[in-house]
Amino acid sequence: MPGDTLTFALPKGRILGPALELLRAAGVDTGELGRAKDRRLMLDLPGGGRALLVKPSDVPTYVEHGVADVGIAGADTLREQARDLYEPVDLGIGACRLAVAEPLDRPARLRRGMQLRVATKYPNLARLHYRSKGISPEIIPLYGSVELGPITGLADQIVDLVESGETLRQNRLVEVETVMHVTSRLIVHPASLKLEPGPVARLVDALRAVVRPPRAANGPRKAVGDR
Repeated sequence: MPGDTLTFALPKGRILGPALELLRAAGVDTGELGRAKDRRLMLDLPGGGRALLVKPSDVPTYVEHGVADVGIAGADTLREQARDLYEPVDLGIGACRLAVAEPLDRPARLRRGMQLRVATKYPNLARLHYRSKGISPEIIPLYGSVELGPITGLADQIVDLVESGETLRQNRLVEVETVMHVTSRLIVHPASLKLEPGPVARLVDALRAVVRPPRAANGPRKAVGDR
């Protein structure tokens, strides 16, 4: 069974449901994991192995330090943190984009050429993006509702995740640039490939088969995560 001796670091929140669906489709027995009223953060899986439920941005930390063998994390988190981890499978779930947004009425201070102020949960990615355009903004890290930055005058623009764009519209913000497209990835600690090569390889192969199944004789099949 795939993952039968592995420790998984899984993200709490909206990605957990789709992640569990993929793992089950790949043959991982997740048991009671994901039940609405279950508050346990570490669970033994019925088929062997263990699951840790952690904050999404903490998943790479648990994997990098060897507490977990594998994990599921968004490409935004992985690029922001620049961890030394393998990403053997793009799972295609949690699809969204990291984008630049600003008020519908462009701030007067920008029209006067003053230094740009950018609020974001992704200071490293934001800095790299603006640097590629020859711009050196003031980066203001925020870890709550980033949209409040322009609304209150704290920032001129934001760099944040956008899915439908409804939150931007309701707060009179408009998306002006896409920084990167984001999906969740299976991540693996390099040491796990040496210590647990069989279980890791079986899990990777099983997930690849689910995400990108072989074409049927009568035409292509729609894979999980196809958009």
